[in-house]
Amino acid sequence: MKKDYTYAVARIRSRELSLLSRKDIDNLLGARSYEECIQYLSDKGFGGDDSNQDASEMLSAEREKIWSLMAELTDDLSPFDVFRFNDDFHNLKVSVKAVTRDVNPTGMFMKNGTMDGEKIYEAIKAHSYSVLPQHLRQPAQEAMTALLQTGDGQLCDIIIDRACLEAMRSKAKESGSDVIELYAELTAASADIKTAVRCEKTGKSLDFILRALAPCDTLNVDMLAKAASKSLDDIYGYLSGTSYATAVDALKISPTEFEKWCDNKLIDSIKPQKSEPFKIGPLAAYIIARENEIKAVRLILSAKLNDLNSAAINERLRDMYV
Repeated sequence: MKKDYTYAVARIRSRELSLLSRKDIDNLLGARSYEECIQYLSDKGFGGDDSNQDASEMLSAEREKIWSLMAELTDDLSPFDVFRFNDDFHNLKVSVKAVTRDVNPTGMFMKNGTMDGEKIYEAIKAHSYSVLPQHLRQPAQEAMTALLQTGDGQLCDIIIDRACLEAMRSKAKESGSDVIELYAELTAASADIKTAVRCEKTGKSLDFILRALAPCDTLNVDMLAKAASKSLDDIYGYLSGTSYATAVDALKISPTEFEKWCDNKLIDSIKPQKSEPFKIGPLAAYIIARENEIKAVRLILSAKLNDLNSAAINERLRDMYV
């Protein structure tokens, strides 16, 4: 029996009214200082109760609000694990490197994963892989073995990063939500494309590239890997025959411009959820919209703090959900 999200969607509709609009973004860009931006965001309800909060504290509080709200709206957060796996695998990466290098990881953990970061660290430290969630067990063992045997931090990273993408896609297919599946697929494909470009520029072998790329539905990773082992033009040529053909021009500019293309494609794709009254889609779309909003605010605040040109920053900003 499918869960009825009618009440949750109604609550989300009211929360959508407080999402930052393009006008809000323009106001932030036009602010005279970092402090003025912080004040503007505080007036919009951003952050916690501390009037002296900085950008990091403010945005951390906003991410906490996303998951506090989801916990209010549903007694089962597992359909949203796709969005939480990034924190899990970040914490796994921190834990593996902390254990193998004998450093204290306090303060390095993300807070909104499916398992507390400190518990992941304790499990890795004790080699108690069985207490980890299923999606972390095998990559934890593989990453530990790789790092202990080779000391290669990059190899450790690609094992964990690929496992994260695979876990996201697998969980997304269980969700029954087109929005969540789209998010996981686009996340995996964009990561593969960026990895392929990075591997080509650093002269990685075909075997290395194949190990780094995660399978996905919208790309043939074998063909992408072979292209990456040859040249950038081969990568562009392969992508020109896929659903990412219109992203090639962005990719030629920079990886950042390509990320913007992907984010805009995702935001544009989830906008129809504004009229969906019963399913999980609007909740997933809200999470994506909030993360996109936080990303935009972080970019603007960083620019203001470092006295960067607002026009240049504006070119890097993504489309907004509202």
